[in-house]
Amino acid sequence: MPSPRIAVLDYGIGNLHSAQKAFERVGADARLVTTSAEAEAASGVVLPGVGHFRRCAEALRESGLDVAAKAAAGADVPFLGVCIGMQLLYEGSEEAPGVPGLGVLGATVRLLPDGVKRPQMQWNRLVPTGPCPLLDGLDDPWGYFVHSYAADLTHDVVATCDYGGPITAIVQRGQLWATQFHPEKSGRTGLAILRRFADLC
Repeated sequence: MPSPRIAVLDYGIGNLHSAQKAFERVGADARLVTTSAEAEAASGVVLPGVGHFRRCAEALRESGLDVAAKAAAGADVPFLGVCIGMQLLYEGSEEAPGVPGLGVLGATVRLLPDGVKRPQMQWNRLVPTGPCPLLDGLDDPWGYFVHSYAADLTHDVVATCDYGGPITAIVQRGQLWATQFHPEKSGRTGLAILRRFADLC
């Protein structure tokens, strides 16, 4: 079997099939993979995730794909984290004290600020704060968010949304990108983002 162009890490939890199908909608060769060897052979790697940080972190480690995810995220390979898949890239989350993330990005995921409804479950405008190829050419982009926790605002943040103040929406470091919102649920903006990521692969 030929190697997948884009490997969607299948660790048994989250929006795995919807992520894969969304890539197929934009013409990309995306496949669910369950081994590190399959991930290493791919041109790009996607780490999806929905639900609770603890459960996703445990499932990723139990599958053995945590090693592949960390290796791909630290290599010169296009990598995309989505929602909890983004949060897993950090050192940890206030949602699950004591449960380590992958530690690729040196910050913490924290509860959304007081005074806002949690979770944020809505469309929200993406506000670019730096150059990001995933957003190139997109006029007034919006993403669909479903979350109660968000990563610290750091120098890796290239787009925010306004929800009681600026909230991390997209981060970028080299060939690594991650989105707090769900591109596969974000209409034309989301499909355009996935198409750009596929092109980078």
